[in-house]
Amino acid sequence: MKPCLWMPVAMLAAAPYLHAQQIDTSRPDRMVKGTIEDVMSTIRNDPAAKAGNSNRIYEIVQQKFLPHTDFRLTTQYAVGNEYWNKATPVQREALFQQFQVLLANTYATQLTQSRGENTKFKFPPMAPLPSTATDGVVHTQVTTGNDTMPIDYRVRKVDNVWKIYDINMMGAWMIQVYRQQFAAEIKKGGIDGLIKYLAAHNEASA
Repeated sequence: MKPCLWMPVAMLAAAPYLHAQQIDTSRPDRMVKGTIEDVMSTIRNDPAAKAGNSNRIYEIVQQKFLPHTDFRLTTQYAVGNEYWNKATPVQREALFQQFQVLLANTYATQLTQSRGENTKFKFPPMAPLPSTATDGVVHTQVTTGNDTMPIDYRVRKVDNVWKIYDINMMGAWMIQVYRQQFAAEIKKGGIDGLIKYLAAHNEASA
């Protein structure tokens, strides 16, 4: 069973084509809105990305989207605490690196397929979170043609900066989807088996 590669364009973010743009990460809604608007601006202004160059789009994802995520936490939750706690530090790092590559590849593929001008984003107002909050959900809507899809972002506050670590599309949270798939691979080959599985998938996608 291959990992579910359903992540939408709205999950992605990148800096504008010519100038770096500071994204407000002090509030989760501003961070999500800023990253989404950044990626669309980049794709529509970068000639190679706009033409569908997958290598350029992958570079954008690596360089500009990943800093706004906490995929190490995503990896821990997707693997599950039981298996994560049993993994060695070396295994944990390998899982994180391979999973992050898988996600970045997925995002680049989605951008290549969905980079048209007819994709629009809406950001409903978000109620202020308590000053002590370290976790929250940002709601957005993505419209392509006549189709509208709600997409929710679960965010975490790390050192006073909000970062994305989970996404809900069509009623399925990303971590839950991968947790089921990863558990099946771990049962077959242990932690090392999952690492090899992810590495093989990434190599095939390169």
